[in-house]
Amino acid sequence: MSLLKPLMMSGKEVLPLVEGGKGISATNGKSAGAWAAAGGVGTVSCVNADSFDDAGNVIPQIYHGKTRIERHKELIDYAISGGLTQIRQAHDLAGGNGRIHINVLWEMGGAETILEGVLSRAQGLVHGVTCGAGMPYKLSEIAAKHKVFYHPIISSARAFGILWKRAYKLYGEWLGSVVYEDPWLAGGHNGLSNAEDYRIPEDPYPRVVALRAMMNKFGLQKVPIIMAGGVWYLRDWMKWINNPEIGLIAFQFGTRPLLTKESPIPQKWKDVLTKLQEGDILLHRFSPTGFYSSAVRNQFLKKLEGRSERQVDFKAKQTEEFSAEILAGKKKYFVKPEDKSKAEGWIKAGYGEAMKTPDATLVFTTPDECKDIRQNQKDCMGCLSQCKFSNWSQNPETQYSTGRGADPRSFCIQKTLMDIAHGGSVENNLMFAGHSAFNFSTDPFFSNGFVPTVKELIDRIMTGD
Repeated sequence: MSLLKPLMMSGKEVLPLVEGGKGISATNGKSAGAWAAAGGVGTVSCVNADSFDDAGNVIPQIYHGKTRIERHKELIDYAISGGLTQIRQAHDLAGGNGRIHINVLWEMGGAETILEGVLSRAQGLVHGVTCGAGMPYKLSEIAAKHKVFYHPIISSARAFGILWKRAYKLYGEWLGSVVYEDPWLAGGHNGLSNAEDYRIPEDPYPRVVALRAMMNKFGLQKVPIIMAGGVWYLRDWMKWINNPEIGLIAFQFGTRPLLTKESPIPQKWKDVLTKLQEGDILLHRFSPTGFYSSAVRNQFLKKLEGRSERQVDFKAKQTEEFSAEILAGKKKYFVKPEDKSKAEGWIKAGYGEAMKTPDATLVFTTPDECKDIRQNQKDCMGCLSQCKFSNWSQNPETQYSTGRGADPRSFCIQKTLMDIAHGGSVENNLMFAGHSAFNFSTDPFFSNGFVPTVKELIDRIMTGD
């Protein structure tokens, strides 16, 4: 694959291969340092990153605050400490090669405070910041202040145009790249707009051509685009390389590096990846962020699907339309006559607790499930800027509330991602993955249980395979 030439990224010529940042503990200092040591761009996830004790053991992130605001402050402190721990490890392992980026989600709780806290203490160790999950207008200002390059994650030319005109043009010299993350192919949270149909994937090529055309209009011909989502074999992207319609191009690998020796995810998570089939990844909207996201359709997601299916409109008082009375969890509700038999069937099947949603519906759960949901909502530590599951908002002007009721159709994302990343159940936790993850079962490079090092994977990628 000699056509894939080094290019300038975050101030240095590197291989145009970028490690996808992912989320909680799915990329860390070890994986990012190895990726950079091999000549590419390693990415440390600064989303609730791990710290270690003197014996090298992960320090559990336990929250002691009695209020959400107190726990939110603890979460920020954990994030800054963990981020610095992982960045220093990545820097040491890189040995001066490649580039080290950090990845943050703009909609994570305390994103600006965490970025400031990490970058102010990691001068010379971090070369770039990738950021998505929202419209990170202040990203350019923060990055320029600390003299690091910023790499916004977008899913359309329109989104980048808005960011550039409103904020980024003031700090254009620090724009390191634009990451196009395909909303139908990428794992994790995706930037699908209301105008796009999640059921009808669009070809990424014309979307990236449109992005390049807009960037050229702004004089950004020398700024690379990073293609993210669905990238597995480079041979499938030959049309993109040295193509004037695309311009400077790099490729981000998020899912494929999960199955490497340096990957920090637990072995049982890796084992699941090798057995996935096409169609096993679900693009869904259960996330408390409100964004679409892609993850393995395991028991965790199936339970969320079932919970939303056990749902009816209701009124607290009887009306002409809502005239049928039901009793659930010792409480009386009124539903439409045509929904009464459904609700009573669910109750009889063991889903006897009815939980109100912000949309004036009831969802039916088991008593244990209801108790778990209530406890998770109570334990909220503000891991998002605003959360539909717990109704938390980090905005003091709204009294730290979204203004809507807590939504039992969602879940505590921080709890489940922390659990799976540190050895918890792979069936009963959220397992993010890109839609190309099924390739693990057919890729000959991973046959017979072979698990490569990051360097071996990058060497393989460079061959086109």
